[in-house]
Amino acid sequence: MATRGIFEAQRFVTSEAVEVELPAAPVPTRMVSGLIDLLVIAAGVVALVLLLPGDLFEADAALGQVFFIVLTVLAMAGVPITLETLTHGRTLGKLVMGLRTVRDDTGPIGLRHAVIRALVGAFEIWMTLGSVALITAMTNEKGKRLGDFLAGTYVVHDRVRLRLPEPPQVDPVLADWVGGADIGVVPDALVVATRQFLARAPSLTPAARAQTGSELYAALLGYVAPAPPPGSHPEQVMASVLAQRRRRDEERLERADALRARVLPEGR
Repeated sequence: MATRGIFEAQRFVTSEAVEVELPAAPVPTRMVSGLIDLLVIAAGVVALVLLLPGDLFEADAALGQVFFIVLTVLAMAGVPITLETLTHGRTLGKLVMGLRTVRDDTGPIGLRHAVIRALVGAFEIWMTLGSVALITAMTNEKGKRLGDFLAGTYVVHDRVRLRLPEPPQVDPVLADWVGGADIGVVPDALVVATRQFLARAPSLTPAARAQTGSELYAALLGYVAPAPPPGSHPEQVMASVLAQRRRRDEERLERADALRARVLPEGR
C-alpha cells in the first residue's frame, strides 16, 4: 500500500516522515529507578510505624485496620501519583537515574496519566512482585509496562544530549536557479517534515525514501517558481530550497536589526 502525504491545519504526515521521538529508557535503568522508589517508600513506612505510639491501635482493632489500609494505598498509589503529577513525570528514583515519564507524543504527563499508571502498577508491580511489568516491558521497544500502554506514556532519559543536525546546504549546481527563484511562504510543518526527511533519508529503505521524498518534493514545489532545471535530483532541490529560504530569512532579520538600530535611540 502506497504511503499518503496529508497537509492540513499545519500538519504534514507521511508514513516515514514522522516527528523525532525521545529515546526510551532501557529496562535495567528503570528497574534501578523502581528499586530506589521502593526502598524510599519502605523506609518511610518503617519510620512512620516506629514514630507512632506502640499502644495506639491495641485498644481499637478497627482503627489499626484502617491505618493499615490507608498506609498501603499511600505506598502503592498515593505517593507515585502525587510525585509524578507535581513533577510532571518524575519520582525520587527517576530523579536519581535521570528519567522522566512522558506522553507518547513526548509531552508532560498530568494527573490522569499518573493515576492510571499507579493503579495498574498496584497490580503489575506490587501484587505480582514486578514480574508482569518486567515481562511486558521486555516485549516492546519502548519498554512499556501495562500502565504505560493504558495511560499512553513511556519513560525517557531526562538528560539526553540532543545534537542538532547540519542544516541543508545549497547544491552548487542549483545555486543560480535557487538564487533567483521565487520562494513563497512555506508552511512550518512542511519545512520541518522536509528537514527531518533529509536528515533521515540515508537510513530509510529505498522504496520508503523514494515514496516519501516524492511526496515532500511535490508539496514543496507548490511554493517555488520557476521549476528546477530538468534532471535535478529531488533531494538536492529540497535541500537547496530550504537553505535559500534560511539565508533569505537571515538577511531579512539583519536588515530589520540595522533599521531598528538607526531608528531607535541607543539603549532603547
